[in-house]
Amino acid sequence: MILVTGATGQLGTAVVKNLLEKTSANRIAAFVRDKSKASALKEKGVDIRVGSYDDTASLDKAMHGIEKVLLIAGTDEDNRIKQHQNVVDAAKKAGVQCVAYTSRTLKDRNTLANKLMEGHFQTEDYIKASGLNYALFRNVLYMDTIGQFVGERVFDTGINLPTGQGRVPFALRSEMGEAIANALLESGCGNRIYKLTASESYSFDDVAATLSDLTGKEVDYTPTEKSAFEAQMKERGVPEAMVQRVVGFLTDIKNGQEEEVSPDMENLLGRKPASLKEGLKVLFNL
Repeated sequence: MILVTGATGQLGTAVVKNLLEKTSANRIAAFVRDKSKASALKEKGVDIRVGSYDDTASLDKAMHGIEKVLLIAGTDEDNRIKQHQNVVDAAKKAGVQCVAYTSRTLKDRNTLANKLMEGHFQTEDYIKASGLNYALFRNVLYMDTIGQFVGERVFDTGINLPTGQGRVPFALRSEMGEAIANALLESGCGNRIYKLTASESYSFDDVAATLSDLTGKEVDYTPTEKSAFEAQMKERGVPEAMVQRVVGFLTDIKNGQEEEVSPDMENLLGRKPASLKEGLKVLFNL
């Protein structure tokens, strides 16, 4: 039996959807905070287990009868390392055979601009030290986030970001969920590290050119300076913490932290992941 945590979130929903297409619902359990959000899953026969990463008693209860658990990274960035440790501890206590975790594919943890990402590597370290069998899914940036980076007025303003010529093998969240589901359905766990990326990397020049091609409107990419970009965000009233978070992501792109391309996702899907053009066409409704 497979337990998916954060099962009503965006990635969790994609994983469970794909599991349901490939195995019987009685093999799937969903760990959720809000039972009402899981009513559709319950109707499909998924076993709903309610609790939170902070509630160790609920985690102990949720692990009953579970062979594999997929720990989807928490969103409480101040507390999530401890929360992740709680999940791993509960899994070990219950004799779970495999812990899988949604980490991030970044080149060098020691030179990251976005320090929040270090929590993923600390979680990986904790899982490895637990002695449990593991599968680590190091996920690239979702292609779905491109719209947030380029802004709602991209067709009027073009793309203005401090990302230089940094490249990212962006992948669709839906396909990432499919790849993870396929890996979870394989026997064993194998202490594997999967790097889930598209088959090709792209710069924001490529993003601009692709949007131009899809719409017939000229979209230009202009690399900006980090300080100017920060000032613009602050002028728009974006909180300082969010400014630093976004700039951290963009700086890591510029520095090549996100550029690595891996065949793992293509192998798990049994086909090439969506190209930038295919993905943007869907994401921008073009």
